[in-house]
Amino acid sequence: MSEELILYNVKGRIAEITINRPDKAHAFSIEMLQTMYENLIKADKDEKIKYILIKSTGTKFFSAGYDLKEIQGSPEKVKMITEWGRKVNETMLFLKKPIITQVQGIAVGFGVLMILASDLRIFADRPLEELYLRLPELAISAFPQTGATLLPLLAFGLSNAKRLLFTADKIGVDELKNINFPTRVFALDDLETNTQAFIKQLTKYQKEFIFFTKTMLTIMNKTYVKACFDLEDECGKVAYAKDKSYEQLNRFIGELYKKYT
Repeated sequence: MSEELILYNVKGRIAEITINRPDKAHAFSIEMLQTMYENLIKADKDEKIKYILIKSTGTKFFSAGYDLKEIQGSPEKVKMITEWGRKVNETMLFLKKPIITQVQGIAVGFGVLMILASDLRIFADRPLEELYLRLPELAISAFPQTGATLLPLLAFGLSNAKRLLFTADKIGVDELKNINFPTRVFALDDLETNTQAFIKQLTKYQKEFIFFTKTMLTIMNKTYVKACFDLEDECGKVAYAKDKSYEQLNRFIGELYKKYT
């Protein structure tokens, strides 16, 4: 890259990964996804690190999701961004070290999925027009993959997951607080300072207790989670295929029920 679009910094026991593409609303290119994955692995291997913090620069956007202009008209790039998007979210779920997202602005699509894939979420206390989560996949004719059905289901439950996906509604901090989604909510001006203080307190815990707690919870759900990612990918391949009859769709859905239930 000509400039660092993903920054990596270590502060004590915390590895900070910062999305740094404000001119593109922190939209992820394929190369940025690859760098994000590499940094997650680097942090997990560093024996000094206990927690991983993901955040972005500026105040307007946390992340606008995938860079759709990069992949427009290129099936090969669509395939690559889907593969790397899944890889990042799956890695976030399965790493032994807890991941915290610091959310200061708007998150859309993959930006939302990263927040959902994290273990703890710290939000700035801002009005709906300044900070919201939105999953517009169906509305923009993008098939919901890379965790776009699984992660809302895990975080919000079935009813709210359906609402977010079918309506592309914006969900703000006040509504998120009503369902106990944010781990902490701080004033925007105090977000950075209070987030650091919060994580610093968590790093005082014994590392074995931290790592084993996430690992146990992950193992309890890993088979289910991987099957859900596979289900999304299998449906995505058929969804983008052309000339499917109604009968073929029904038959395929019936086969899915047999395979996954």
